[in-house]
Amino acid sequence: MAPENPRIIALFDVDGTLTIPRGEVTPDMMQFMKSLSEKITVGIVGGSDLPKQEEQLGEGIANVFPYNFSQNGLVAYKNGELQEVQTISKFLGEDNIKKIVNWTLKYLADVDIPVKRGTFIEFRSGMMNISPIGRNCSREERNDYEKIDLERGIRKNMVEAMKKEFADLNLTYSIGGQISFDVFPTGWDKTYCLKFLPEGDFDEVHFFGDKTFEGGNDYEIFTSERTIGHTVTSPEDTKEQCTKLFMS
Repeated sequence: MAPENPRIIALFDVDGTLTIPRGEVTPDMMQFMKSLSEKITVGIVGGSDLPKQEEQLGEGIANVFPYNFSQNGLVAYKNGELQEVQTISKFLGEDNIKKIVNWTLKYLADVDIPVKRGTFIEFRSGMMNISPIGRNCSREERNDYEKIDLERGIRKNMVEAMKKEFADLNLTYSIGGQISFDVFPTGWDKTYCLKFLPEGDFDEVHFFGDKTFEGGNDYEIFTSERTIGHTVTSPEDTKEQCTKLFMS
């Protein structure tokens, strides 16, 4: 069923916007989103791959709302149908991928932090996700690492070093979540998903995200000329802002 205002679309980040970081959406929040989709067109745009998005938002999430973008839109669904899949290995070539992986592992070997776990590089079809502590850490370790990272700028310093090392590859580095950052070809940030939303189809394109600061993984779409950007601090804040904007 079409929403009351189909020409208004709201796009939502996942972590920190619809869920707590790496947490699952609450039944109450999902019910709210479904109610919102009766008012306006709703889309999800997350940096993680679709299986991770399903862990957080539920199985079959690509069929729940009209638009679903995982990996910033490199995997794009409209009304449950796959529109496109783009891959970083195809784009950069295996030699460059190997250079990035080798350099990253050498760099991380010299980073001194209290705890290191596993999965320091997660290769996704559209990006590499790099984590100094390793993505296999527990929630408690994740929270502890975030405090150290904020104090010492571990991710920030690593990004600066990579910008110098791989200046010729025209890559973008985006710090998001608590423990990692994404590396992808420039232009493959969340604005990539906007190409699937023809300008003639929508009067307003809203975006809601928590990492909207410069360097955050919501920054480019938040500041895009095509969107009306909204910074949120939690799922509750998302609900509150949307209620005021679209449901009052």
